[in-house]
Amino acid sequence: MIVVVDASVLVAELLRRRGRELFAHPDLQCLVAEEQWEEARHELQKRVAAIVGQGRLSSEQGKRLLDAVHEFVQGDVFEVVPRTFYEHMEHSARRRVPRDPHDWAPVALALALDAAILTGDHDFLGCGCPTWTVETLTTELGPG
Repeated sequence: MIVVVDASVLVAELLRRRGRELFAHPDLQCLVAEEQWEEARHELQKRVAAIVGQGRLSSEQGKRLLDAVHEFVQGDVFEVVPRTFYEHMEHSARRRVPRDPHDWAPVALALALDAAILTGDHDFLGCGCPTWTVETLTTELGPG
């Protein structure tokens, strides 16, 4: 199964064991639009810094977590798809997510591939692409 992963789900789930296990499921191919990956990289740094600032992790633990996430992503679990692959769908995708025009890239990529979107964002509902939540996709795929 191919899914386009939204940046917010990507950030949240890369920081969780359950998310990394889901992304590594052998029956799942995870694609990320180039714009979404750039946003996710930035947000991962911010999220880990906030966790460290709250005292939930030490600075060293935060660094190790970020290193582990980057190593995980460098494997063959994700494919970051260049904008040139899906930019021809930008106009259509922007019309389909009028509440948040920044969400156009995963919609365009999903349209170009006839794929579903893994998201927790209600702005994708009604965009014309199937959507999955982490919980429903985990249940659907079962143990890896």
